[in-house]
Amino acid sequence: MDGLEVAIMIVSFLALLSLGVPVAWTLGLTAFITLLTTMDSLVAAGTVAQRMATGLDSFSLLAIPFFILAGQLMNRGGLAKRLIDFARALVGPLPGGLAAVNVVAAMLFGAIAGSAAAAASAIGTIMTKTMEDEGYPRPFSAAVNITSATTGLIIPPSNVLIVYSLASGGVSIAALFVAGYVPGILTGMLLILAAAIYAKRKGYPNGAPWKITTMLKTAGAAFPSMLLLVVVIGGIVGGIFTATEASAVAVLYCLVLAFVYRELNWKDLPAVFAESVNTTAIVLLLVATSLALSWVMSYENLPQAITAGLLGVSNNPIIILLLINLILLAVGIFMDMTPAVLIFTPIFLPVVTELGMDPIHFGIMMVLNLCIGLCTPPVGTVLFVGVGVAEIKLTQVLRPLAPLFLVMLVALIAVTFIPGLSLWLPNLLLD
Repeated sequence: MDGLEVAIMIVSFLALLSLGVPVAWTLGLTAFITLLTTMDSLVAAGTVAQRMATGLDSFSLLAIPFFILAGQLMNRGGLAKRLIDFARALVGPLPGGLAAVNVVAAMLFGAIAGSAAAAASAIGTIMTKTMEDEGYPRPFSAAVNITSATTGLIIPPSNVLIVYSLASGGVSIAALFVAGYVPGILTGMLLILAAAIYAKRKGYPNGAPWKITTMLKTAGAAFPSMLLLVVVIGGIVGGIFTATEASAVAVLYCLVLAFVYRELNWKDLPAVFAESVNTTAIVLLLVATSLALSWVMSYENLPQAITAGLLGVSNNPIIILLLINLILLAVGIFMDMTPAVLIFTPIFLPVVTELGMDPIHFGIMMVLNLCIGLCTPPVGTVLFVGVGVAEIKLTQVLRPLAPLFLVMLVALIAVTFIPGLSLWLPNLLLD
């Protein structure tokens, strides 16, 4: 790829975004415009359409609509309140107890629902009012809700890890799922610590003392929901079913559970299905156009050029990984997670494998990095969901968000340079 084609790709992408063109269309049109430099318009259009269609022809991608539907069923099925009650009994008495409750509940809900935005909406809707009633300001509760909601994208099951598996050329989904546990829990624990220190300094109250009866009662109510994680991940790791088959099992389990909880009835199902179809269409259109642009980059030898360029800067793995993280942090500010994973995995994966980094380790690092972008303007979807739920202005949340943002950076650095955080559990369970 020569300098002119790179310039055309970058300029067209930024111009379309600045004009307010949706990201999916921006990616597809950027691929088309770039191909116009080497082929006529009909061939370019046909090539983009072909790459979009063949990119979606993947059995593993079937897991995404099923997990989305499972998340919608759990969101409507009364899961959030039961998880919050359990989290409150478990960590409520800690310093800044309700902040810790928010984090733990978001971790559990996000992992089960597989959506950071759903976690921010469901948990935030309940916790904002609860925390305000006990003396916590809304900007602080919103900041905790926004950052903690992203942990569910690392703790499996996670749609974005399925997307990474596709973009990486077939890294084991089971290994990626298992690898996400330690980094996800580590991030959540660091957020609890930061929130506790902040709450202590501001004099925010602790919760009621621990009561074993309350813990057992709330654990019993939340147990059927949390059992979904055991069923899905246990089935995959145990070789009982694939990740795609596990997603269908998750839908059936969530449907039964929603009716057991009596929070959902048959009349609600058409709305649940419609919302799932809408979300699936958006995600898969992003996947298709991202894969088309990734193919164009590969066709023009951009990944090879970037690999050579980065390795030419330094042969020190620490420097290279820091550069990649900085680039991904910048990308996450302006691009949604799904297209970012699909576009930049083929670019950076050859670089890190040249350095000896395991693709599973890189996938967890990349997803955690891009989770930070979900908390930053101007594209941070979880940021805007959290602010909207709390009914505050964006400027109000920035100050309490800063220390939590820094904690996520600390978690990213730890995951980047301590491979065992990502690889210990897969090596233990899957080897």
